This record gives sequence, structure tokens and C-alpha cells, in this order.
Amino acid sequence: MIGALLEANSPRPAVLRPPVDAAPRQIALHNLHTEEKLQAVYWENGTYVPDALEALNRVLRDHRTGEVAPMNVQLFDLLTDLHRKTETTAAFQVISGYRSPTSNRLLSERSGEVAKRSLHMDGKAMDIYLEDVALEHLRAAALDLQRGGVGYYPDSKFVHVDVGPVRRWQGS
Repeated sequence: MIGALLEANSPRPAVLRPPVDAAPRQIALHNLHTEEKLQAVYWENGTYVPDALEALNRVLRDHRTGEVAPMNVQLFDLLTDLHRKTETTAAFQVISGYRSPTSNRLLSERSGEVAKRSLHMDGKAMDIYLEDVALEHLRAAALDLQRGGVGYYPDSKFVHVDVGPVRRWQGS
């Protein structure tokens, strides 16, 4: 019985799903800290496009330090599926992509809502919103996909998505 309770309360691993089809996949981002915008086809002809991934990594860099790190491609696939599910044509408004350990430590010391070992440091998380989609709807769509963590921050007006274990939480 205790084992069943522990299992029910532990985070489930993210479910890896193969692409639905071989059609090109693109993503549009607007980094709110740097004002950079990018629309890129990051998958075509059955493979990820290296130049597009580099450009996405650059736009999602740590805006505090300028450090660029590789983002997990499953995160881009998750955003593509979120885009479809919400039926939007808008770019993702990005509050946070990659976070260097230095930046994460700074933020964690200032706020109890920032994990000391955040998946942002691994390139596996983004804090986002869509201008034409209600925040609650974006959250519900991310939860429906069951592809990783979903944090809901209604006061700060963003949804955290990651490709770590499936879990959910609410912040301010």
C-alpha cells in the first residue's frame, strides 16, 4: 500500500513521442528581454536543421550573461505541438529559455519559486505565453500533452514548460 502511494505521488517520466508526420516543423519566438524575433524551420527532410537549431539556441541564450547553450530539441517539438493544439498563429513570447548556473543561483537566492537545480540550466525548459491564447488555455494544452513539467504562474503571466518528468505546480 505504501509503495502504491509513493508511486502515485512521484513524478512520471516524460513520454517521448515520435513526430506525427514528416512535414517540416517551424517555430516562432520573441525573446522579451533581448527583443529578438526568430521564425525558423528546425526540422525538415526527416532531420533537425543544424543552422536553425543554432539560431534558436542564440535567441534563447541567458540574457543576463550572454551565454549560449544547446536547447533540447524535444522542447521545440513540444512547442510545435502546443502551437497546433492551441490553434494559434502567434509567436511564443519567451520570458526565459536557457539559464546559466550563475543566473539561476542569483534568481534562486531572490525567489523561493526558482528551483536551485532548474531544467532551464539543461536547456530543457522555457517560460512562455502566447498573445492570442488565454494563459489558462495554454496551461491546459500543455497538461493535455503530458510531455513534461507544467508550471502555472498567473500573476506573472506565464506558463513554464519543460521536457523533464511529467508533473505540475502553480506559482504566483
